[in-house]
Amino acid sequence: MRRMQGSRFAFGPFVLDSGAGTLLRNDVPVAVGYRGLKLLVALVGRPGDILSKAELMDAAWPGTAVEEGNLTVQIAQLRKLLGPAGDGGEWIATVPRVGYRFTGAVEQLGDARRKPLPLPGKPSIAVLPFVNVSNDPEQDSFADGLTEDLITDLSRISGLFVIARNSVFSYKGKAMDVRQIAGDLGVHYLLEGSARRAAGRVRINAQLVDAVTGDHLWAERFDRSLEDIFAVQDEVTAKIVEALLGRLRAPPPRNRPRNMEAYDLCVRARKLMDDSPQMAQEAHLMLTRAVALDPEYAEAYRWLAMNHWMGSVHSGGPSESSRRIALELARKAVAIDPNDAGCRWVLAYLLAYERSFTEADAEFAKAFELDPNEADAWAALSDIATLAGRVEEALEHIRRAFRLNPFPSSWYYLTLGAAQYAVRDYEAAVETLRRDETYRTSSRRFLAASLAQLGRLDEALAEVELFLVGNPHFTTSHWATTEPFRDAATLEHFVDGFRKAGLPD
Repeated sequence: MRRMQGSRFAFGPFVLDSGAGTLLRNDVPVAVGYRGLKLLVALVGRPGDILSKAELMDAAWPGTAVEEGNLTVQIAQLRKLLGPAGDGGEWIATVPRVGYRFTGAVEQLGDARRKPLPLPGKPSIAVLPFVNVSNDPEQDSFADGLTEDLITDLSRISGLFVIARNSVFSYKGKAMDVRQIAGDLGVHYLLEGSARRAAGRVRINAQLVDAVTGDHLWAERFDRSLEDIFAVQDEVTAKIVEALLGRLRAPPPRNRPRNMEAYDLCVRARKLMDDSPQMAQEAHLMLTRAVALDPEYAEAYRWLAMNHWMGSVHSGGPSESSRRIALELARKAVAIDPNDAGCRWVLAYLLAYERSFTEADAEFAKAFELDPNEADAWAALSDIATLAGRVEEALEHIRRAFRLNPFPSSWYYLTLGAAQYAVRDYEAAVETLRRDETYRTSSRRFLAASLAQLGRLDEALAEVELFLVGNPHFTTSHWATTEPFRDAATLEHFVDGFRKAGLPD
């Protein structure tokens, strides 16, 4: 029988916490990679059972076609990390032509709760995913879009601290105590609700909860025409601001879609881009259709710009044509809605890659003036600051991003790991980059460089080999010319690590 995700297991001197993504040996963290951790959870969760290669590959690479050799490499690395079992044998036994099984005695421990994050010095709130209460699963995207829009509206209120969308969506479909969620996210208040859309009408229930006391501060039900949905969002935002800041204040005006089909397509495309960058082409079709349906929809242009960027980053950097198109789309988004912080930071990031640094810095500053809670913007600025040689500043930015987004997309870990490498904290970089890898295995190049700087050349070479499977055309020299470095010493430091690790020149 499969164990529940989030369980803790003890075997020999080890404690494996699948929820926290950690492996401890005698209370000391073991630097196990993301895929290795997934494999170990699958094996330890069914001790003594034979798990087929297909089962294990599905556990570590869900929904992805990978070569069987990747599994062999990961199992070999796990065996090396675990060392011999108490009887001198191996923890993981090979069953020829079938798969693998975990041979050790396993004790399932009670779940360990995360240590609550400290509360910020201003009213703090997380908008939990609104529940789709219609009979149509297709309306999930509408409920998700409502959640995301409310997060955006509240984020733009300077007196509030607002948790980012990635983190709140980690709770979608989970029944959990509000105090635990608030503790995990480090907020005082939670907004929760439900949405139903049918026959041109929407029914929305929303309630604001004080997670510390359990009191309901405000609750209301809205039954309106679908065309009034954005007015309802503005009203909900204003009521929350009144409850938390003691004054009624309408959110700053936003560019809203005029076509609901374009809105739905944009929400669905964003989710595809979050879930799997390999779905970039499908997201591209949705976003292209969205801007055709609504040519004045700023957010659709913003995400289409990011789609062009993400879909082309495979061998060290985006192509020149993709960069040009992405930049044009980002400029279009800002021209339509100059008050959208998301459009501003995307433009800033792309401008940095064009080495238009003065303009990029101004756009980042404007983004934070419009929305100081924009976690992705802080993470993006951290990346650019690292390449500029402002490494302590970069670390401060990425830590701020993690606080606003405690359960972020995996690229946050790459950004943090690169900054840790740049500041020469190689041990920390290894721990970060092995904890969570990017979907395109981009983190492996920085992990390999960090290991090489520590003199762990065998491990570095193994990471290089895995990186080159997904990036066969990568060269250090091409990467060095495409990344927007502003500091020669920082560039040389990265190039030195890549070369020591054995990455191609």
